[in-house]
Amino acid sequence: MEYILIIISAIFVNNILLSQFMGICPFLGVSNKLSTAAGMSGAVCFVITLATLVTYLFQYYVLVPLEIEYMQTIAFILIIAALVQMVEIVLKKISPSLYQALGIFLPLITTNCAVLGVALMVVTNEFSYGGSEPHLLNLGESVVFAFATSLGFGLAMILFAGLREQIALNKVPKPFKGIPIALVTASILAMAFMGFSGLV
Repeated sequence: MEYILIIISAIFVNNILLSQFMGICPFLGVSNKLSTAAGMSGAVCFVITLATLVTYLFQYYVLVPLEIEYMQTIAFILIIAALVQMVEIVLKKISPSLYQALGIFLPLITTNCAVLGVALMVVTNEFSYGGSEPHLLNLGESVVFAFATSLGFGLAMILFAGLREQIALNKVPKPFKGIPIALVTASILAMAFMGFSGLV
């Protein structure tokens, strides 16, 4: 039951894009087409889950025993950058088709603050949902939280891309064309997700 609450909370209630405003650059920049939004979502899902697992282990098996927790932000940035490069190299050798499918999205993830944000949230914030007492997540809960958060990221990206494709087919007043109408649409989508706030 605890894992289900974490999943619902991460996807709908505390959506990383629409509630916490992390990862806005790809949200606005790569959401013109449904296909590119889906590709970016898949890549982000994979990297956030893997990065959270590695940074969690690094935090509690390297930084905490050496009492250098103050280095976590710099260490996590380096780990995420190295991880993305390693994933890129491995995919290129093992699965060239998947590497081609992800294409430009893998390097873009290195600069996505949602990846670092989730990794830091897992090790620093006390997590609570509903009426539960705040607590730090264990490894299993952290991986589930990271995966669910990345699913929430993907859901928001795909919904937003679908809306932007529909808007492109309609006449938009000249002052609202481009980013202004995208921001208005994003704000309405964020308000719609606020309806989930009492769910968990």
